[in-house]
Amino acid sequence: MNTITFKKVLFCLMFLSSLTIWAQERGKINGKISLSGNTPAENISVALKGTAYSAVTNQQGYYEIKNIKPGNYTMRISAIGINQVENAVTVVAGETITKDFTLSESQEQLNEVMIEGNTNKFARKQSDIVAKMPLKDIENPQVYNTVTAELLKEQVVTNFDDALKNVPGLDKLWESTGRGSDGAGYFTLRGFAVQPTMVNGLPSLTNGSPDPQNVERIEVIKGPSGTLFGSTMTSYGGLINITTKKPYDAFRGNVSYTGGTYGLNRYTVDINTPLDKDKKSAIRLNAAYHTENSFQDAGFRKSLFVAPSAFYKVNDKLTFYINTEFYNNRGTNTAMLFVDRGAPLRVHNIDELGYNTYRSYTGNDLYIDTPTFSTQIQMNYKISDQWTSQTVVSKSSAKSDGYYSYLYEGTQYYPGVTEGIVLGRYISKQNSETYGTDIQQNFIGDFQIGDFRNRIVAGLDYFNRNTVNNSSAYVGNGAVYIGNNLDQFNQFVLGVTDPALYTDDSGVLNQAGVDALISGTPITPTKTKEEIYSAYASDIFNITPAISAMASLRVDRFSNKGDITVSSDDYNQTTLSPKFGLVYQPVLDQVSIFANYMNGFKNVAPIITGAKTFTFDAEQANQFEIGTKLNLLNNKVTATLSYYDIKVSNTVLQVAPDLYTQGGERYSRGFEASLAANPIAGLNIIAGYSYNESKLTNGDPTDTSFNNRRPESSGPQNMANYWASYRFQNGKLKGFGLGFGGNTASTNKIFSRNGAGTFILPEYTVLNASAFYTVDAFTITLKLDNITDKDYYKGWSTISVQKPRIFAANLTYNF
Repeated sequence: MNTITFKKVLFCLMFLSSLTIWAQERGKINGKISLSGNTPAENISVALKGTAYSAVTNQQGYYEIKNIKPGNYTMRISAIGINQVENAVTVVAGETITKDFTLSESQEQLNEVMIEGNTNKFARKQSDIVAKMPLKDIENPQVYNTVTAELLKEQVVTNFDDALKNVPGLDKLWESTGRGSDGAGYFTLRGFAVQPTMVNGLPSLTNGSPDPQNVERIEVIKGPSGTLFGSTMTSYGGLINITTKKPYDAFRGNVSYTGGTYGLNRYTVDINTPLDKDKKSAIRLNAAYHTENSFQDAGFRKSLFVAPSAFYKVNDKLTFYINTEFYNNRGTNTAMLFVDRGAPLRVHNIDELGYNTYRSYTGNDLYIDTPTFSTQIQMNYKISDQWTSQTVVSKSSAKSDGYYSYLYEGTQYYPGVTEGIVLGRYISKQNSETYGTDIQQNFIGDFQIGDFRNRIVAGLDYFNRNTVNNSSAYVGNGAVYIGNNLDQFNQFVLGVTDPALYTDDSGVLNQAGVDALISGTPITPTKTKEEIYSAYASDIFNITPAISAMASLRVDRFSNKGDITVSSDDYNQTTLSPKFGLVYQPVLDQVSIFANYMNGFKNVAPIITGAKTFTFDAEQANQFEIGTKLNLLNNKVTATLSYYDIKVSNTVLQVAPDLYTQGGERYSRGFEASLAANPIAGLNIIAGYSYNESKLTNGDPTDTSFNNRRPESSGPQNMANYWASYRFQNGKLKGFGLGFGGNTASTNKIFSRNGAGTFILPEYTVLNASAFYTVDAFTITLKLDNITDKDYYKGWSTISVQKPRIFAANLTYNF
């Protein structure tokens, strides 16, 4: 880092530190809002009438309004279906006032309040994760979408991939493979590949698809987010964060069973209990046992998930939270067909391919175990009314142990086959483990300087990741034919001339046969290590109650050891990552207009050619975005509309056999819209639309295959998601409800290269429906996915068929 840059960073950090000295002493109001029966009331708005001072209750019903200027105010409590409550309060400098409220269904029990049972249950108006501090969505200049636990229950979601179908602009690219280091599923987000890598805002490793049982909500944070979340676990399109369920101060729980098509059996439990009379400590257990077969001729999944968590409030200042997850999954990896990358394509779409969607091209004996473990320990300490210290330690590991195979087109090697395509089956015995540690120290402040409100997070982050790999090499395991001329395949590939012995698939599909193939291949053990040291700060400065500006900066020191047994691949890199945002609320807490500039980056390893070593700066992605957020009709309608433009630069280019430079460029721009609404009691709607235009504008001159093409990770250009449900509120049908929705996507160029050609997956519309009924403590939900039994596909230079029509039924007992 040069001297000028270092001075800038030092000045920023000194400025942020000095703000605490200038902060004036203010007052504070806190408390808890409950429903009758001591049930916590979440998402209740508490505001001081006529000011910008406000808060929203969390999952436990607690709220806190800090840094209030001394004076007389009127508290206003409001939420969907609740008549506004107003209560006079006097704030004194340096004092904390506690105001608790119990909201009841009965007008007589609480004179001012009436509950109508109407909530916008598909929306969350505030997040502690997205900005690394408590911040309302309408105040945040960054776009994110939330998938709530209520929506997952209503849709009978039993796997993580299905949960993400509710996010605008997000589409699956690649099935979870389970193989070492990158075994989780890949998704496209704003034109870039992304994986689920965050839990509660912290890095979490996985080699498979996460279990949804411990999900309180999923936050898909959009755009390059390197400033607050670094580069290693994020994408230029954004990141996927899972917020887990947390303990609370009441004895509650549920048990459920889900059964369905293709041998689906799923048992779950969620139990929470306080541990003492004062309710200062509580534990919660979430667990799931899942078995399911494939709709194809082979394939299965069997998993066990256990997630204990605990909360302990030592005193009014110090609290601890622990979340631990154990997940053991065994299953076959989904068949993925890799189209030919070495020769012009012979087939260009599904019709020409003639794929039999019920063929798996694997065997149930060739399974892979992908156990994962993670634990997070968080300590929150209230330094003062203005400042909180948050210390977090997170450890996670992911292992791959078993057989991974794929199909790769190689028709070019069999000139005698003139019809259809030939795919080679390749297989490896995986034996790999990745483990990581993340330590964060954050200081979160909320204070006034004169009449100006500042909300700040300043933190340090250390991340360490190691991979130990003892996997075998890939070996050939026969060939697969897709086409209408078996004679050619058997004669020119298999050497079979007797039609009675003709087959379209060769190779062995059991462990003994595969182990014999692999036995002659060498295993070269490797261990890699990387460390990242980071410091970051972000300030949201209220110029007026309606106008706020965000300024953020990260300093990132990347240290890559590569293979720890050699030093030739070691390198270090220091990167600055800025972020700016501006929000104007013409109607306070209801309408905002926002703009942001956000940065993402990726460290680039040196390239050694002969006696020369080329070193590079980090690759950069910068986004400009403008849009509006709406929170109308007393939170009944929330919406976001935005236009974004992401430019990636500084990618490495090979300009000659032994000459490299930086200058590669790519853009991704588009429009997104999302809506969550509760227009009338019982009716909930969620919908979204996205349009994305992407192109590689300056690629490698030695390989022009991708130049001026839409990148294969971009997914469909147009996508839409929609779901609406209605639950009857009165009469004989009270407690009964119906849901309907689905997903629509345009054609998808999964393979698009100059010279080789283009393979296009067809557009699709998949429709789903559910029916549910709650009586006393029981809820039964019926779900039908892919009502029309539509054949549809996903891919990323690959082809994977998706599930046909599937029925599931869920029975839940709440206590």
